[in-house]
Amino acid sequence: MTETTTVLSDSLLNQLKKDPFALLHTADAKDGSPTSDAISWIWPDSNERLRFGLDARSRLIANLKEKPEVCVTLFAPGTVQSLYGHVSCVTESLEAVPFQIACYEMKIESIKDAMFHGGRLCVIPEFEITYDKRAADKLDGQVFAAIRKA
Repeated sequence: MTETTTVLSDSLLNQLKKDPFALLHTADAKDGSPTSDAISWIWPDSNERLRFGLDARSRLIANLKEKPEVCVTLFAPGTVQSLYGHVSCVTESLEAVPFQIACYEMKIESIKDAMFHGGRLCVIPEFEITYDKRAADKLDGQVFAAIRKA
C-alpha cells in the first residue's frame, strides 16, 4: 500500500515547473456533480501549495466558491498523482494580465498515487496550442509572472 503524503516530491515539483498541465476536479455549483477540466496555468507556490489561474468567466469560479474542496491530477514520469485539498481565492483579477484571470491557491492536504496497481505511465500527456503560439507564449508569461507575484 502506498503511503499518503502532504508535500510535492522533487519529481512532481520539477514536472509542474517544466510542463504545467493538470486536471482540476471540482463539484458543479448547480447540481454537485463531479467536473474535470484541463488547466495549464498552474504553478507550485511551494511543495505544500499550488496556485492556478482561471478565466474569471469560467464556471470553475462558481464551483470553487460553492465548494472549495478540490482534487488536482498530475502526470509525471512513470506515475499519476492525485492531490486533494481546499482552495482560496488569492485575487479575482491578476495584475498586468490583459484580461480578467482569477488566482486560486490550493493547500495540499494529501497526495495519493492514482496509477492502477502494476501500471506505469509511459508517456506524459502533451498538448499543443491551436492559436497564435507567440500570443499564447506572451500571455502565459504574463499569467505565470502574475501568479508568482500575487
